[in-house]
Amino acid sequence: MAKAAKKKKETTGFFKFIKWFWILFAAGILSATLLFLAASWGWFGEMPTFERLENPQTNLATQIISSDGVALGNFYLDDNRTPVAYDDLPQNLIDALIATEDARYNDHAGIDARGTLRAFAYLGSKGGASTISQQLARQLFVGVRTKNKFEAIKQKIKEWVIATRLERAYTKEEIIAMYFNIYDFGNNADGIRSASKIYFGKEPKQLKIEEAAMLVGMFKNSSLYNPIPRRNPVGTKNRRDVVLAQMAKYDYITEAQKDSLQALEMNLNFSPQSHRDGLATYFRMYVQGFMNNWIKKNPKPALEGQRDKWNIYLDGLKIYTTVDSRMQKNAEEAVSEHMKNLQAEFFHQNTPDRNRTTPFLDLEKSQINGIIERAMKTSDRWRSMKRSGKSEEEIRASFDKKIDMTVFDWNSDIQEKDTVMSPRDSIFYYKTFLRSAMMSMEPQTGHVKAWVGGINYKHFQYDNVYQGARQAGSTFKPFVYAAAIDQLRLSPCDTRPDTQYCIEAQKHGNTDKWCPENASLQYSGKDYTLKKALANSVNTVTAQLIDMVGPKSVVSIARSMGLTKEILEVPAIALGTPDTNVYEMVGAYGTFANQGVYVKPVMITRIEDKNGTVLYEYVPETKDVLSKEVAYAMVDLMKGVTQAGSGMRLRHTSQKNETVYKEIVTGYPYELRNPIAGKTGTTQNQSDGWFMGMVPNLVTGVWVGGEERSVHFKSITYGQGAAMALPIWGLYMKKNYANEELGVSDKDFVKPRGMSIELDCDKIQEEMQKDQDTDDDLDDIGI
Repeated sequence: MAKAAKKKKETTGFFKFIKWFWILFAAGILSATLLFLAASWGWFGEMPTFERLENPQTNLATQIISSDGVALGNFYLDDNRTPVAYDDLPQNLIDALIATEDARYNDHAGIDARGTLRAFAYLGSKGGASTISQQLARQLFVGVRTKNKFEAIKQKIKEWVIATRLERAYTKEEIIAMYFNIYDFGNNADGIRSASKIYFGKEPKQLKIEEAAMLVGMFKNSSLYNPIPRRNPVGTKNRRDVVLAQMAKYDYITEAQKDSLQALEMNLNFSPQSHRDGLATYFRMYVQGFMNNWIKKNPKPALEGQRDKWNIYLDGLKIYTTVDSRMQKNAEEAVSEHMKNLQAEFFHQNTPDRNRTTPFLDLEKSQINGIIERAMKTSDRWRSMKRSGKSEEEIRASFDKKIDMTVFDWNSDIQEKDTVMSPRDSIFYYKTFLRSAMMSMEPQTGHVKAWVGGINYKHFQYDNVYQGARQAGSTFKPFVYAAAIDQLRLSPCDTRPDTQYCIEAQKHGNTDKWCPENASLQYSGKDYTLKKALANSVNTVTAQLIDMVGPKSVVSIARSMGLTKEILEVPAIALGTPDTNVYEMVGAYGTFANQGVYVKPVMITRIEDKNGTVLYEYVPETKDVLSKEVAYAMVDLMKGVTQAGSGMRLRHTSQKNETVYKEIVTGYPYELRNPIAGKTGTTQNQSDGWFMGMVPNLVTGVWVGGEERSVHFKSITYGQGAAMALPIWGLYMKKNYANEELGVSDKDFVKPRGMSIELDCDKIQEEMQKDQDTDDDLDDIGI
């Protein structure tokens, strides 16, 4: 009886336990359901709509993409974010994330039950329970975790609800991609693509295992475990090693791999991205101006709740450009290498003891004061203080007070130094630096391959490629020669005497004479072929040609070849008095290389929105200007510049031409042997040096000079285009030829069939000699 009663009691107790278990279980399920419903109904705060879940709004940077597929830079305000598709993420990065942040990621639907129970049981002491989906929910919709416990619980519930909804709206792969794209890695590294570029100088797909581990380690705290600045190097490395250990724990890598990877130092390639740093800075600012104009003319399709104008900082546009990142790098390196050396020589010649008005030449004190006054009134300091209500007296006083500042310096690895200087003295300091501009274009398509607007955008923001305009010097002469060959059917072998030549012109009712001198201030009295005259920039021959065709014809040809700035129809333009810029000059010279067809330079080929919809595609602008024969004759003329003229230093000594080249060429590093057409240019007081160089599929223009025209070399030794600008071209082309993938031609220009303009001057000379011999024979026999 007692046993039966005991058994009955045990049975009753067991059923009681089962009953209460199910009651509690059902209550838990019901409570969880109610919590989820309450959160969905907005009881714990606003929840994202289905539409927002489907299209989460994140600010996306506009990306500038080179012709070879490299990101040149981004336009952004706060978020430097460029999304990356899941397929463009390396597997080691995905493995590192799952191993460290959510080992059961592929087995749950947004909430990890085991992890959640563990977190509750141990009050978080053995790790949290936030899944990748929950962390994404917090990043997208919930925000920074509050310290208020009650609010924190509400936030956690919202994360659970949103995480489950994200899991229904997206695939696992899409959630991982979104998570990598949304995270802020610090130092303007918003999203994995920016992080990869900024910390390692590469695309995400190229990340090594240890690099991926460092970036994933930053998910715990991107400020604490950030390698830049190096405030916590030990902690950052330890965090990376934890990620590697987790990867080994879940068999993504072997123990041996883990040990060898943990032994590696933190090798970074820190490449900060800002609007003033990185590759193609001047070009990117041109693109910004282009986009601002394009946005004004192209309204955004009207959609409810969206901006009616495109925003290059927020809308994630993709701008496809013609610039080749490899050629751009070569161009920037060439400019820096030469300008550093040229500037050292300029400083040597313009010390105060050698030039009391340094850095200016030929100016009185009052003129120098005028230059400084203009610079002060156009400075940011003057405008800012004026807006803040400061008096002119206060503003002027501020220019004479020494302050801490960072200035440009060629001798620093980072091209700048910290110093103490008054703003007035800094104006003088910056005026001493020579500036440069360079643009390189494919003449057949007009595609601009490289664009360098100055020596350092951070400190010199004026773009001398497009904004600048300076006298063209002798680089304008080919337009005169082209008019003469086109209209008078002259040949490069026709001759003109090097004697004083004057042109009469009516000016203000009076007759003036223009009698140009050669750079040597002498006249040889010899007959020069047009080819030799252009190669040696003989001014007297150019004057004769413009007198034969008239200034109006020359201006007409120059206009047809893309020069838009004012050109007076006077004889003096023959020597390059008109102002122009590198952008237009490269386009114009492209006409010669492209068999007489002008193609307007193009920089942007296509614009897409973030979904890949094409918003803009360029249409080439072309014009037939010269016949193929005339264009080729001009190319042949300009080949003489590098064969026996002012561009000869591009060549290397050779046995055949050793006598000619030995004195001039020895010591120059270019050693270019392929056919090159070109023209140097130098203005009258050596303030501007030019070189325009062409090979069959690349036309490049270079200008070098001071910001003020009164800043220049004293003599032509260093102040000529062959010394100031040509070396940049030579260095750039040498770098291009070192990379065969670029496909820069080293062949000769294509000669048109049935060429009627004679180019073989030796042949003409032989025929003339035969005719002379025949005449002499006839004279001998009395005929």
